[in-house]
Amino acid sequence: MNAPLPTPPTEALSFLDPFGFGRAAFDYWRDAVERSVLYMDVMRERGNQYLEHIEKTKPNVLGFDAEVVMDGRELPRPVNYELMQILPPTGVEVDLQARPFVVIDPRAGHGPGIGGFKPDSEIGVALRAGHPCYFIGFLPYPEPGQTVEDVVEAEIAFLRRVVELHPESCEKPMVVGNCQAGWQIMMAASLEPEVFGPILIAGAPLSYWAGERGKAPMRYTGGMTGGSWMTTLASDLGDGLFDGALLVQNFERLNPANTWWDKQYRLYANVDTEAERYLNFERWWGGHVVLGGEEIQYIVDNLFVGNRLSTAQLVTSDGRRIDLRNVRSPVVVFCSQGDDITPPPQALGWVRDLYGDTDDIIASEQTIVYCVHDSTGHLGIFVSSSVSRKEHAEFTANIDYIDVLPPGLYETTVTSAKERDDAELLERDYLLEFKARSIEGLSRDVLHHREDDDRRFATVARLSEINLGLYRLFVQPWIRAVITPEAARLMRRLHPIRLGYKLLSDRNPLSVPLPVLAEWVREDRHPVAEDNLLRTMERAVSEQISRGLDTWRDIRDQSIEHTFLTVYGQPLLQAMVGLGGDGHVHRRQPGSEPEHRRFIERRQDELRQRVAEGGIHEAVMRSVIYVLGGAPTTDERNFKRLRASRAELEPASSLSDFKHLVREQFFILKLDREAALGAIPQLLMGERAETIRASLEHIEHVLAASGELSEHARKRYEHIQALFGEALERVDPAERRRALADLHEEVAIGARAEVAARSEVEGLFQAEPEAGQPDRASRSAGAKASARKVRKPTSKSQADSPSDTKSETTRKPRKR
Repeated sequence: MNAPLPTPPTEALSFLDPFGFGRAAFDYWRDAVERSVLYMDVMRERGNQYLEHIEKTKPNVLGFDAEVVMDGRELPRPVNYELMQILPPTGVEVDLQARPFVVIDPRAGHGPGIGGFKPDSEIGVALRAGHPCYFIGFLPYPEPGQTVEDVVEAEIAFLRRVVELHPESCEKPMVVGNCQAGWQIMMAASLEPEVFGPILIAGAPLSYWAGERGKAPMRYTGGMTGGSWMTTLASDLGDGLFDGALLVQNFERLNPANTWWDKQYRLYANVDTEAERYLNFERWWGGHVVLGGEEIQYIVDNLFVGNRLSTAQLVTSDGRRIDLRNVRSPVVVFCSQGDDITPPPQALGWVRDLYGDTDDIIASEQTIVYCVHDSTGHLGIFVSSSVSRKEHAEFTANIDYIDVLPPGLYETTVTSAKERDDAELLERDYLLEFKARSIEGLSRDVLHHREDDDRRFATVARLSEINLGLYRLFVQPWIRAVITPEAARLMRRLHPIRLGYKLLSDRNPLSVPLPVLAEWVREDRHPVAEDNLLRTMERAVSEQISRGLDTWRDIRDQSIEHTFLTVYGQPLLQAMVGLGGDGHVHRRQPGSEPEHRRFIERRQDELRQRVAEGGIHEAVMRSVIYVLGGAPTTDERNFKRLRASRAELEPASSLSDFKHLVREQFFILKLDREAALGAIPQLLMGERAETIRASLEHIEHVLAASGELSEHARKRYEHIQALFGEALERVDPAERRRALADLHEEVAIGARAEVAARSEVEGLFQAEPEAGQPDRASRSAGAKASARKVRKPTSKSQADSPSDTKSETTRKPRKR
């Protein structure tokens, strides 16, 4: 009954339509009608999915099974957050002794789960690496009276619970905060630093005044609305609740081409293959949540408009100052140049706000690592599969290395093994490298700071306080008097974003024929060829529409920026709000305050007294840091060798002791390098000659991890060899002779091995003269069998030795 109509022979169609225009038009028209039906059916499914999702008690989009470990509603100060343990999927094994991972999702209008949305996600990467994983999510509605401080305290309680659940792990949990959750965990870590391991903040804004002109128009929003009074109005209209759909609407306005055309056209043009991906994403994007009015007001006043977090001006209700310099865990900042919600200046501006230079970072014992992606958007930072497989996988694999990096500011880059000459030395497909940076270089390359912009934003902050006070005095009483809970719920339901989902669902009687029509189309689908003339024209028209919307967006953003700079740059307005006196913005600069400078001086005095304290472990670590400090970059290979050498030298030492040793020796070298190096022979005093020689071997082993040393690093290593040789001179002569005799025997064995290896290689050349050189496997075997080359003696004791064997304490590192 539903059999397709007979199609005329091709020869007949060619005779009737010799140029093929009619056939192309008919094929395109048929395909367009079918795509329209399928598109509307996907919209219907989206509406059904939305209604099913929001009607759940605890909706989330996690792609992994999880069980609740701790409910925030049961805390002394209840919140709508909960701690969930991720259950490993089949085939994935978790090491309970490994460092736990805790992922926190943003509560910025959408529901939870995006951090574990896909198998290739932040949680998926950590699970495959064998780490126990936890997720901190939230419910759609806040608890009565819930505040931002309550949420921060709840997150601290959750982390304490994670630590209790893993007593066998010697590592503190790594915490990943996405977007809005990033600044929350930074607040928590500044209040209770002892419960945090390394912190990764992905796309998290911490410095809201920062930005580059011509980009990041969201930072002007507060000024264009006259401050935070409109936030209070929205909360009053919601009967004390702020609708998260308003935040989502702001995000969508940033890119009208994608919101109003590209996203929908992509589905329409590829409806046969795009439907599943579209519906999965819309399940999260349409899961709007509600914030408490007091919460959102705190956020807008103190962060978006006031910028008080990055300048250490926030104080809790019980009198504790929230100062990000109190964070003792390494902080990894992941941002992107393609992010228009949290551009790199807003993600990294707090570093410049809090510290005058890198010496301030070092004195505060902070390790800050940043990675700037070239192009991915805001959601791609923590959602994109390609980003998770590359950047997040490398962050996870190198987290122990990041945890022991000496204090300072570092830029990290991820390079492919295929792009490197030393690919055979790498264990994975990518390598994470770290390069020391300065705040001046960061400001020049990333932050693009302008002092006059600070003055304008300070004017907005003052004006916001004035307008908010006027609103609360004259308008707020009237709004609260007429708004009822039922009226607030009705306004939330009638929000245009929500209506777009509800109207296209099975609850709309007009959508009843859609599933029947869609099934009929799928049974006899006629997709048009990609080279069809009209399909090509369709794509061209779509591109023109998208470009037109982008042009309109650029004009709009330029107009907003010009208006903001003009209005808030007026000296009269600045003077009216109290900023027109001395011509300077009265903005707190914590890094230049006298109290902070006195702290740095005390810290330096303490370290000067400890330059000559310690033993052979301090000498080895000091030597390695000195040699590697001359290199432009460092990577995980040095860390693995260093940690292995540490385990050999002192098996009973813990990783925390190792971290403390690295940081302390780095401080000492940074403070007075000459005195620190000059004290190495004194640190080795009392050690046996064999122990000193073995320690030098460990140093060489570490330095050889990343291949051949640079000329500068080699000279530094020769200096270390001389210092160890000086220490050998102080050893008892009889013991030194025994050590040199052992060394003579070892070198002789090595020489015999070298002769054997040379003979083997020569035999290979004789066997295959036409090849020109042995194969890679033969070369590798010959290289491993070859003995080490030794250098001439550098110390007096070696030169005067009756043995003609040259001391191994002075040889260069092996080349890999």
